[in-house]
Amino acid sequence: MSTIVHFDVPAENIERAKKFYSVLLGWKFESYPGMEYNLITTTDLDGNAGVGGGMGKRMDPSQHIVNYFGVKSIDAAIQQVKTLGGSILMGKMAVPTMGYLANCKDTEGNTFGLWEADTGAK
Repeated sequence: MSTIVHFDVPAENIERAKKFYSVLLGWKFESYPGMEYNLITTTDLDGNAGVGGGMGKRMDPSQHIVNYFGVKSIDAAIQQVKTLGGSILMGKMAVPTMGYLANCKDTEGNTFGLWEADTGAK
């Protein structure tokens, strides 16, 4: 069963957004080398590791928070989205040393992402 494995938060002003979420939710941020992107570390209310995320510069006014669901095969999942009546907003894209992602829309107009972790098997 797939679950949320990553979330992305776009921001107009990254420093302002980092302050907002670190004070409000206690999120920790670490800049990603070579990019204007920050990895987000979260914990649950008991202090256990939570779902990780990222924050980068908003690229389009319509860009909103996206949750990424883990899949075994991004190619198969993309095909299944289409078969089930959803659409692909951004096709398979490699994230170096990490895996692959794609952004989709479901039959109800909700946007979400697919994530296949790089297991080194490809």
